[in-house]
Amino acid sequence: MAPDMGMAGTAVETERGLVYGPSGKRLDVHRPARASKASGPAPTVLLWHGIGPDERDIMEPLARTAAERGLLVLAPDWRSDAADGGRAHLLESLAFARKEAGGLGGDGESCVLAGWSAGAGTALGVALRPEIADGWRPRAVVGVAGRYDLPARTTGTAPLADLAAGRDPGVPVHLIHGSRDTVLAARYSHDLAEALRAAGRAVTLQEPDTDHAGVIMTEYDPAADRCVPTAAEHAVRAGRLVAGVLAEAAAS
Repeated sequence: MAPDMGMAGTAVETERGLVYGPSGKRLDVHRPARASKASGPAPTVLLWHGIGPDERDIMEPLARTAAERGLLVLAPDWRSDAADGGRAHLLESLAFARKEAGGLGGDGESCVLAGWSAGAGTALGVALRPEIADGWRPRAVVGVAGRYDLPARTTGTAPLADLAAGRDPGVPVHLIHGSRDTVLAARYSHDLAEALRAAGRAVTLQEPDTDHAGVIMTEYDPAADRCVPTAAEHAVRAGRLVAGVLAEAAAS
């Protein structure tokens, strides 16, 4: 595992395929090349992909860009087509992050929980219903191109419904949604931001000029029926914005 130099000039290490729980599912670790122990643990991000089963690889461009900013990023596989909608996989990966991030150079007990597309509401659900994680809440939630009026895969309830019922995420929520997203319209993030503000909760919303795939530095390939990395300027710019939000959320 040799470090590569990222676009920002920071050496990044990637460790692929760690088994994270009883399901046998795997995750990838992206982190800045190890510095001295005196530098302390890196801020940690658990980054969930969207509804496509076992697509941790499509999060790699964003995860590595975030690692260039000094973050330890864990990107797990999970399967939305599992009998429970992926809940067990998601919660296993969260338990792994909390327990094992320290040994990987990060801080699992104080980490940002982030997700793209179906992973976004899934991340927010944990903050709204911390009882599913033994009362634990993340340092912040970052939702990327998400929809929040559908049941979260982690909780089975819609984040907007939980907010309407008086649930409090208890941590800052940061939203990013491409202004040209035709898969999930940006209004879904607008609706959540408005609901959080109405409840007096901390929220930010940014809308980069990109689409659903571009916001994570990818483009949709119809032949492969999946997102693949892209160097398109709008996607690189949006991905750097998301990485910056992750870094700021981890440092706040």
